[in-house]
Amino acid sequence: MARRRRKQGETTTGPAAEAAGRDERAPAGSAAGAGQEQPERAAAGEAPGPAGAPAAGATAAAGAPSAAPAAVARWEERIVAFMREKAYRPLTAGQLAAAMGVEDPEADAAFRAALERLEAGGRVVRTRTRRYGVPERMNLAVGVLQGHPKGYAFLIQPDGDDVFIPAENLNGAMHRDRVVVRLVGRARGGRKAEGEVIRILERANRELVGRLEWRGDEAGYGFVTPVDQRLFWDVFIPQGQLGGARAGDMVVVEITRWPEKRRGPEGRVVRVLGPADAPGVDVAAIVAKAGLRVDFPPAALAQAEQVPEKVTARDRRGRRDLRDWLIVTIDGADAKDLDDAVSLERLPEGGEAVWRLGVHIADVSHYVPEGSPLDLEARRRATSVYLVDRVVPMLPPRLSNGICSLNPRVDRLTVTVLMDFDAQGRRVGYEIFPSVIRTRHRLTYEGVQRMLEGDSADPEVRALREQHADVLPMLEDMARLSARLAARRERRGSIDFDIAEVKVVLDEQGMPRELLRRERTVATRIIEEFMIAANETVAEHCHWRQAPFLYRVHEEPDPDEVEELAAFLTILGYHLPPRRKLHPRLFQQVLKQVEGRPEEYLVNAVVLRTMKRARYATEALGHFGLAARFYCHFTSPIRRYPDLVVHRIVKELVARGTLPAARVDQLEALLPEIADHCSQQERVAEEAERESVDLKKVQFMADKVGETYRGIISGVTSFGLFVTLPNLVEGLVHVSTLTDDYYHYEEKLYSLVGERTRRTFRLGDEVEVVVAGVHPETRTIDLVLAELAGELEDYAGRPARAGRRRGGTATTQAERGKNAARGAAAAAPAAARSNSGKGRERRAHGGTGRRSAPGGRKSQGAP
Repeated sequence: MARRRRKQGETTTGPAAEAAGRDERAPAGSAAGAGQEQPERAAAGEAPGPAGAPAAGATAAAGAPSAAPAAVARWEERIVAFMREKAYRPLTAGQLAAAMGVEDPEADAAFRAALERLEAGGRVVRTRTRRYGVPERMNLAVGVLQGHPKGYAFLIQPDGDDVFIPAENLNGAMHRDRVVVRLVGRARGGRKAEGEVIRILERANRELVGRLEWRGDEAGYGFVTPVDQRLFWDVFIPQGQLGGARAGDMVVVEITRWPEKRRGPEGRVVRVLGPADAPGVDVAAIVAKAGLRVDFPPAALAQAEQVPEKVTARDRRGRRDLRDWLIVTIDGADAKDLDDAVSLERLPEGGEAVWRLGVHIADVSHYVPEGSPLDLEARRRATSVYLVDRVVPMLPPRLSNGICSLNPRVDRLTVTVLMDFDAQGRRVGYEIFPSVIRTRHRLTYEGVQRMLEGDSADPEVRALREQHADVLPMLEDMARLSARLAARRERRGSIDFDIAEVKVVLDEQGMPRELLRRERTVATRIIEEFMIAANETVAEHCHWRQAPFLYRVHEEPDPDEVEELAAFLTILGYHLPPRRKLHPRLFQQVLKQVEGRPEEYLVNAVVLRTMKRARYATEALGHFGLAARFYCHFTSPIRRYPDLVVHRIVKELVARGTLPAARVDQLEALLPEIADHCSQQERVAEEAERESVDLKKVQFMADKVGETYRGIISGVTSFGLFVTLPNLVEGLVHVSTLTDDYYHYEEKLYSLVGERTRRTFRLGDEVEVVVAGVHPETRTIDLVLAELAGELEDYAGRPARAGRRRGGTATTQAERGKNAARGAAAAAPAAARSNSGKGRERRAHGGTGRRSAPGGRKSQGAP
C-alpha cells in the first residue's frame, strides 16, 4: 500500500494509530492540574545542538568564568538531588542558586554550566515562567522515540516504562529523536501510559537514506522513501535539490525543514549511493542509514601515516621481552585485525599453581595518544562494525591490519596479563605488564578444532598436527584449562547461552550463495574462556586500586520480565523456581534442561530477551550473566574504544601504582560521557550488523518460493505465527492463511487456538511450511502451512503488506518488537537478536564465541 505523502502546503491529520492485533493506547486521562507549572513548548522542529551543548535560552551569565568539567559534573548531581527533594518547588535559576548557596563567581559559573547541561539533556525542564524542575515531578517523561511503520511511536525511558505516543501527538518528532513528553493518560488495565511530545531535545535524523521517486522533468518534484520504515514520512524534494540523482537511485537526503503536525519534512539530496538494484548498494544504504563514518578525516589519516610499520628499539624500551615465548593467535580464517594472542605453560610440580596462562593484547594505546586526531575519531566511532560484506573499522587499516595486528613472526607491542591457575581452574596469582612479543603461528578455529578433535586417520588432520607439532601439546593443555575455567564459571552460576548464528557466504556480486550455521567448538571455547579470565582480572585489579574506570556491567533482569518468562516456561513444561533474590544460576538450570531438545533455540532466545542489555559504566555494578563481581572490556582495543581507554588506565597504574589527583579529576569528568556514548554506538553497530544479515537472508530465499521446510514456531501473535526454518531464516504464517478454522489468540498461553476444532499452535511446536512469498524490499517472508498450501495457490507471490506510514493496516516482521504478544516469548527471536551483542556476548551474556567475517571480522570480546 502506498506511503502517505504530503506536498508542500498540504495538510492532513492522520488517524489514531492502533497496535497490530490490539489497541495499545491508554485511555486519555486528565491534563496536568490547574496551576501546575507547564514546560515551555518548543517550536515544531526547534532543537538544540548535540547533547551537552547549551539549550536555547540558557541562563549562563555573559562574561562568566569558564568552569572545570569536574566541578560542573558535581553540580549536576547536586542540582538533580536538590530538585528531587519532596519540599522542592520550581525555582528560577537565580532562586535556585541562592537556595543552594552559590556565592563566588567560580561556583556560579559551574552551577550555570551544570544547569544548561541538565536542561539540554532533559534531566531538568525549564517552564514558560523560566523555572526549573525534574521531569518526573512535573508529569513529564524524557527519553528516545522508537517509531513504528504505522505512524505512532513509543517513548523509551532508561529507567521507566515505555510510553505510547499516538501519531497526532508526535508534533513533528521522529524516530530516535530525544524528546520531552507530557503524560496525558496513566497506564491502567495492563495498558501503557500515553503521552504527547512537547519538546524535541535532540534531532537524530539530520540525514536520511532512501529511494528517490521523481515526478516530471527537472522542473518537477520528488519524494524520497526512507529505507527505515520507522521513519514514516516521505521526504519532499523540491526543484533544484536533486544533487545529480535519478529516479530509482538510493540517496542520502539532508533534512532542510523538519516535519510539523500537519506537514511532512523537506530535504535535499547530498549523496547518491547508486541505483537501488546495483551490487553493494543495499548494504551501503544500511551503512548510511546507521550514520556510520566510512571515511577517516585527513588529520587522522595523516597521523596514521606517521606510525612506523615496524617495532623499533625505542618502542621496546621499558617492556618485558617475550619474543622467545611460544605464543599463538587463534582466529577466524578471514580475520585481519588480530588483537589477542595466548600462551600457556605448565608449572613445576609441588606448587599451588599448575598453569600459567598468558593473554597478550595489542598495545594500541602506544600508537593512538589520548586526545590525538586518531583518538578523537576512534572515540566518535566507538567500535568497528562488521557487516555481511565489509568492515567499517574504528581505526584506519594501516593500524588495525598493520602495526597493531598481532601478525605471525613479527615483533608487536602488547599488554600482557599473566594468570596462574590451580588444578581446579582457580586463579591464584596474576601480573600485568607491557611487553613485546613475536607470535609463532597464526592459527584458525577450524585448524585447532581439527588438530584437537579430528580423526587421526584423516591425512589432512595428520598433516596439520605435523605442521604444528611444536604447539600441539600446548593446545591440548589449553583445552584442558578452558574446560576447567568453564566448569568453575558454571558452578558460580554463569549463564552460557547457545544461540545459533548464521554466516552468510556471498558471491562476487554480493548476493547470498549459502547460509551456514556457526558452531561452537573447543577452539572457540578456549578463546572465550581465556578472554573472560583476562577481563575479570583487569577489572578487579583496577577496582581495588580505586582508580576511575570503565566497567562492563550487566544488571539483574526486571522482576516483571522474569514473571513473564516463568509463565512462558511453564507452558513449555519447564519450571523457574521463585526466589526472593535473583541469581543467574536459576536461568542456567533452565538452559541445561533444554539442551539438545527441539525448543533449545527458542528457550535460549527468550531467556536472553529477559536479560537487560549489558552496557558500559563507571561503577562496578557486576555482571549478572557471568555471575562476576568485576568485569571490563580489555581484550579488543583495535575494534572497541572502551578497551583502549582501559589500556591507558592499566598502563598508568602499572607505571605509577596510583593516579595523580589531576588525572583522577579528568577521568571522572570524561568517563561517564564515554560510557554512555560507547553503549549507544554499540547498539547502532549491532542493529546495522543484524540488518545486513537479515537482508541477505531474505535475498537468499528469493528463489525458494514453493519450497517446503520443517520449522519451529518462534513467535505467536494475534496476526499469525513466526516460524524459524532450519537455516535460521524466519517468516510469517499470517492468520488469514489458516483457512481450516477461525483462530483466536490466547495471550496468556502464547497460542493460536481454533474456534471450532480447538487446534492449537504453540511456541516451540514443529510445523511444515511452504514459502509463499519473499519480499526483499520489506525484508519479509510469507509462509503457509504445507497442508493448506493447495487451498492458497493464489497466495504465493503476493506482495507483502508493507503498510502505510500513517495509519496503515498491514503488519511486517519488524513490527513485533512492541505490538506482538506482550509476553517475552512472542517476539523472542527478534528480541534475542537485539540483545545479542557481538560474538562472545551472545552466549553467556556471557560466554560468547567469536566469529569471523569477510574483510577480517573478528567478533571477540566478551559479554
